[in-house]
Amino acid sequence: MTNRQRAPGSEDAATRPPALSALLAGSGALPPVALGLAACLLRGAPRAAAERAQLGWSAALLCFFGGVRRGLSFRQQGGASAGEIGTTLLLFMTGAAGLALPGRRLPASTLAAGFGVATVLDWLGAREGEAPRYFARLRPVQFPLIAASLLLPLSRRAQGPRSRN
Repeated sequence: MTNRQRAPGSEDAATRPPALSALLAGSGALPPVALGLAACLLRGAPRAAAERAQLGWSAALLCFFGGVRRGLSFRQQGGASAGEIGTTLLLFMTGAAGLALPGRRLPASTLAAGFGVATVLDWLGAREGEAPRYFARLRPVQFPLIAASLLLPLSRRAQGPRSRN
């Protein structure tokens, strides 16, 4: 353990998220999931609107989670490690790319990859004492759900229109 890290469990012995944290985590993940499902069911302009809203919400979440990781380091002796700053920048830049990239496929794939990376980094951070221990249980459920919801409309698009038989 370096002087930059809290002793694992020294601040948050719980491996389950506090009720409010679980509620906020779940409610933050619901819009991308709902919008991804809507994009699969809708056609035309409503589908495009659902896709744009899903990309925007997901990108904002990824930027927010980059900030969460940065904020956690403020409570550590010695401040942030280079890895923590790198994680913050990676998550933020991936979220920003999701907003800036053209089309649907590239931003959705970029954001899904960002949530995949965030899953691993938050799990590792929880094990190393850089993040609350409950991240090791919460993030592997929360983030892959968002990533899958981003890819779902892409898979439906690849299948093409359904026949009405």
